[in-house]
Amino acid sequence: MNLEPTHPLTRVPFPLKGKSAVVTGVSRRAGIGYAIACRLAAYGANVFCHHFSPHDAEQEWGSDDITAVLDGVRSHAVGDARVADLHADLADPNAAEQVIDAAVGEFGHVDALVCNQALTGSDGPIGELSAANLDRHWAVDARASILLTQSFATHHSPGSPASIVFLTSGQDLGPMPGEVAYAAAKSAIAGVTTTIADQLADDNIRVNTINPGPVDTGYLTDDMWQFVKPMFPFGRYGQPDDPARLIAWLVTDEASWLTGQIINTEGGFGRWRPRGS
Repeated sequence: MNLEPTHPLTRVPFPLKGKSAVVTGVSRRAGIGYAIACRLAAYGANVFCHHFSPHDAEQEWGSDDITAVLDGVRSHAVGDARVADLHADLADPNAAEQVIDAAVGEFGHVDALVCNQALTGSDGPIGELSAANLDRHWAVDARASILLTQSFATHHSPGSPASIVFLTSGQDLGPMPGEVAYAAAKSAIAGVTTTIADQLADDNIRVNTINPGPVDTGYLTDDMWQFVKPMFPFGRYGQPDDPARLIAWLVTDEASWLTGQIINTEGGFGRWRPRGS
C-alpha cells in the first residue's frame, strides 16, 4: 500500500529536527557515545558532546583525536543543525551542571539527555577494593547521571516533551567478575530509574535505562571472541550502533509512551550457554 507523505503512519525522516540533545562520554570513534551522537545528529538534532579524554588515555586502547571525533558527528548533521562540545571530568561534583549549562547556552534549550559516561578500571573483586575505588565509580557512573538529570530538569520548560536515557550494564543478569565497584554504581542507576521517572513524568520528561549488552568498543580480541562466540546466537558481538539505534529511537516522539523502563539490548546473549575454548 502506498502512503502519502502526510499519512499519519508515515515516518518522519528527521524525527529530532529542531531538538537539542546532550550525550556524555563522546570521546572515541569506537565508543557507544560516539555512535549515539552520530545517530542523534542523523535524526536532525543539535548535539552537545561531552568528553573526557584523560580517562581514555589511561586505558589499554588509549585516547582518540577529539577533533576527529567531533568532525565525525558533524558529518551526520542535518541542515543547519549544530554540534558543540565540552571537556569535563564528571567526577567533579560541579561538572554535571557545567555540561548542561553549556549546552543550554549553546542551543537555548535541551530536549534530550543521554548519560553514557562510565569509568573503566579502579575496580576489583571483594577483598581488593578500597573506599576510593567505590567512591570513584559512584561519582562517575551514578552520581554524575543523577546530577545531570537534576540540572536538565531545572532547565526544562514544564509540559514540553523531553527524554532522558541512562546506561546500565546488565549487572542483574549475571556476575561481573572483578567489577564490584562498577556493578554497584550501575545497579544504583537501574534501581533509581522508576523513582526518577515517576517524579519527572509530571513535567513530561520520560526516563528510561538501557543495558547495551556486550559491545565491542575496541577491546575485543580474536581469542576473546572465540571464547564467547557460542554465547551469541546471531553469530556476532554487539557493535556500538546496536544500542545507539535503540537509544536514538527512545528520545523521539515514537517512544512517547515509554518511561520508567529498563531495557536490555543484547542480541540474545546467553550467559548460560557453553563457552568456547
